[in-house]
Amino acid sequence: MSVISGIDLSDDHYDIKQSLIRSKYTVFDKAGNVVLKAKKKRFKLKEEFPFKSPDGETVFTIKAGGIMDHAGDYTITDERTGEEVAILDKNFTFFQHKWQVRAPDGRVLAKIEGQGALLEFLRHQVPLMGFLPHKYTIESPDGKSLGTIEGQLSLADKYEVNITDSGDAPKEALVVAGIAIDALEGN
Repeated sequence: MSVISGIDLSDDHYDIKQSLIRSKYTVFDKAGNVVLKAKKKRFKLKEEFPFKSPDGETVFTIKAGGIMDHAGDYTITDERTGEEVAILDKNFTFFQHKWQVRAPDGRVLAKIEGQGALLEFLRHQVPLMGFLPHKYTIESPDGKSLGTIEGQLSLADKYEVNITDSGDAPKEALVVAGIAIDALEGN
């Protein structure tokens, strides 16, 4: 069941494709149907991504909690109701991507982590290593596997989001995390 009306995220597999130009993303379900589109707003003091349904209606938005928020909160808000759905927290670490999905009341719903510090260090230090796709694990707060976000080797960024069990986290937040991590981590 979808937490946000106007979109259907009932699948367990999604493909995220970035366009070659700018931070523009399209999300496909496992049948190849477009389920979401997003484009990072330019020239904003706070990072902002409106997410649109296949028919072009804005269904939710991600917005940074602060200006130039390198390690902070990104709130997912339902456009129809104005209610917060979840918060993506980027934990500032050197050479390792760590994120949390929190409920609006502060409870941690899921943890998302990159492959490890050594591989991230090599990506930053060895130019050819930067082309290696990123891979993230999604876990519940108690360590149960919820899924993965895996980069694919291609000219434009492409990720596969596989959700085995979303636990208490809304699927919207887990799917959106793939886009947020790509755009905000500068992958």
